[in-house]
Amino acid sequence: MKPWILGLTGGIGSGKSAVAQCFIDLGVHLVDADQAARWVVEPGRPALRQITEHFGEAILQADGQLDRAALRKLIFQDAEQRRWLEALLHPLINQEIIQYLAQATSPYAILVTPLLVETGQHALTQRVLVIDAPETLQIERTLMRDNTSLEQVQAILNAQATRQQRLQIADDVLVNDRDLIWLRSEVERLHTFYLTLNRGQP
Repeated sequence: MKPWILGLTGGIGSGKSAVAQCFIDLGVHLVDADQAARWVVEPGRPALRQITEHFGEAILQADGQLDRAALRKLIFQDAEQRRWLEALLHPLINQEIIQYLAQATSPYAILVTPLLVETGQHALTQRVLVIDAPETLQIERTLMRDNTSLEQVQAILNAQATRQQRLQIADDVLVNDRDLIWLRSEVERLHTFYLTLNRGQP
């Protein structure tokens, strides 16, 4: 039987990676949309050529890799450029995701994506788990992790779906505001429940 797909999402700094790792430790096949986004812009792939033609050589590093920081700066300042880039990349990223999800052998597989709402990727899933956290905690975690400015974190938060939009599409919500031991036990509880589901439904 084909595994059903759980969409795992949450805003920046909500703790998606920590939750994802807990599921991986339990043997669940997992595809990360951010990684798929990296694969599609590797040197030699058509997307990188189109991005370079559009934005110029300045968005490349010396070794020919995409300079993500430079690109991020450009698109967060200009909504039109962001839309152009999204229109190019989203279909390609979705193809990669579908390919990797098809390789799953666990009873269900997980698609981790910060932009589940925004990219229409929730159409690939049968159920949605939202990782939620108070905004102050999201900002604090992101500043510690990314060595970035408060303005940039705020810009990313503003570009992402709101908590309300995410919670509207959630089947399950995990509020990640405690320690890792507690988080692991919550993920185990969800995992046990998910194993009882048929195509993501009770």
